[in-house]
Amino acid sequence: MLESLKPEQLPEVRRLLASGYCEVRLAEGVENLYIEAEAFAGSDRALVRIEGSHTNITRASRNGHPVEAAEGASSVSAEGTQKTVSARTSGGDAGTACHVEGGALAAGAGLLNIRDILEYARTADMGDVEKTLSDQIEMNRAISEEGLANPWGAQVGRTLLKTRGDDLRTRAAARPAAGSDARMSGCSLPVVINSGSGNQGMTVSLPVIEYARELGLPRDRLIRALALSNLVAIRQKVLIGKLSAYCGAVSAACGSGAGIAFLRGGGYREISDTIANTLGNVGGIVCDGAKPSCAAKIASAVEAAILAQDLAFEGRAFGDGEGLVSSDVERTIENVGTLGREGMRETDQVILRIMTSD
Repeated sequence: MLESLKPEQLPEVRRLLASGYCEVRLAEGVENLYIEAEAFAGSDRALVRIEGSHTNITRASRNGHPVEAAEGASSVSAEGTQKTVSARTSGGDAGTACHVEGGALAAGAGLLNIRDILEYARTADMGDVEKTLSDQIEMNRAISEEGLANPWGAQVGRTLLKTRGDDLRTRAAARPAAGSDARMSGCSLPVVINSGSGNQGMTVSLPVIEYARELGLPRDRLIRALALSNLVAIRQKVLIGKLSAYCGAVSAACGSGAGIAFLRGGGYREISDTIANTLGNVGGIVCDGAKPSCAAKIASAVEAAILAQDLAFEGRAFGDGEGLVSSDVERTIENVGTLGREGMRETDQVILRIMTSD
């Protein structure tokens, strides 16, 4: 709908916003992902409510009477009944559903683990995922190129290359930042996502792609590294939840750091230490909405992940009990998941109150 707007219509949009045409209020005591929109025209009114996931319509009504959900959306409850949101942690029928009810995570999230993800990336037939990962390479590189070629947003990616040079580490951070520059400022080019997020999709993929190209590695090695990177990010996000004040660029950068370590020949220890070192460094970055500064957070998270894998290859890692870091990478991931899912629940509310206070 917004894509159909023409540049000459933007002044009218700004005028309507300034006139109080649209009112935004914070809903208290609801799921983290909750949107209720009500529109009025003359004596008519329409209401739609979304809860738990971006396509989960739990109420739709016109003049107080329920209407059918749009094709492709979930079923509508006229009473707005709370629904259970499920995230599957493994593909196929063998997967165990990980239920999120009101933010509380039930058993099953442990089905994914770093050791098995690494084994999958090393040995599995990539035929089932190669098309998706090939699309991730092509589409995400395309929007990154757009962000580097034109002055989108805060131009974080362009600034990194201009001020720090064109070395591999800078390019690895600049590429996803440039993609975010474009995406957060209205570029309509498609992106292959991770965990429901375009920014996270670019962060898990573009640094890995840049390293594979620099190292001259075959495409199969890149595809396997991307499978690892995407799954490492998902492993964390399952625990954090669909919407949190915890910045998803961090979990995504853990994935790309792990993918880079894999490209460099790292094994379980190097990959696990890369994840823990990243989380021990930038695990506290907050999410305060989708906007141009996301590009800077992506750059910071990727730079932290590159440092993390450098430390890992030197045999250095943050120790057990140092903040959120545990001696076991799975426990560290669970600790951060608890922080993002439970500890940042009130943080999310405070951020929203600040953003809607004007």
